[in-house]
Amino acid sequence: MTNIIALWIGLILTAAIIADLALNGGSALMFLARKFLDLIEWVDFWN
Repeated sequence: MTNIIALWIGLILTAAIIADLALNGGSALMFLARKFLDLIEWVDFWN
């Protein structure tokens, strides 16, 4: 991955987080965080 691609991915993620906070109050971000924690717990169980 080049630096330019990494920069664009970072900018897109930052813009998506800011848009979620501005439009939804961060509800989509909290949903994804909870699902990610469930995934970590599930993977840890199978480890």
